[in-house]
Amino acid sequence: MKKSLGARTLIYPSPVLVIGTYDKQGKPDVMTASWGGIASSEPPCVAVSVRQQTLSYQNLVDRKAFTISIPSQQHVKEADYIGLVSGRTADKLVSAKLTAVKSKLVDAPYIKEFPLILECRVIHMINLGMHTQFIGEVVDAKADDQVLGPDGSVSVEKLRPLVYAPDTQQYFGVGKFIDNVFSAGKSI
Repeated sequence: MKKSLGARTLIYPSPVLVIGTYDKQGKPDVMTASWGGIASSEPPCVAVSVRQQTLSYQNLVDRKAFTISIPSQQHVKEADYIGLVSGRTADKLVSAKLTAVKSKLVDAPYIKEFPLILECRVIHMINLGMHTQFIGEVVDAKADDQVLGPDGSVSVEKLRPLVYAPDTQQYFGVGKFIDNVFSAGKSI
């Protein structure tokens, strides 16, 4: 028998995403978010939900662009730090010793040290109570060579992305390969 846990946002695992934006003066800002994911295949879109109180929220509204930098497990401290402090009171990139790179395609920076980047143009904003969901059309995805497999696709084993447990507020790594999509169920 299952036990009721109440109405809660328990999607497992939640991705650890670092959202890059520019403020009104053009200063790079980053925030860590786990309320996000794929929104559409065609056109390729992702969604990230941000509280209105954050500097990133205002940057997203003003600039209509963002990047998502995917940190690997080796960057857990930096990703966590970025989520601990406000860009209003600290220069998170300097403190975390990370490098902002200006996207050539959207009006937002990405983090050089993180191995996978999505460059996005905001196409929709939806107010959802405590958060506003920003839907971004992916203009380009960039990956470091060392996280690519032999066929040129991103290798999860090489990327080693962080994931987040929303109810216990813990970070985890991704486990081992289990089976292929659209293949595992064929024996049923």
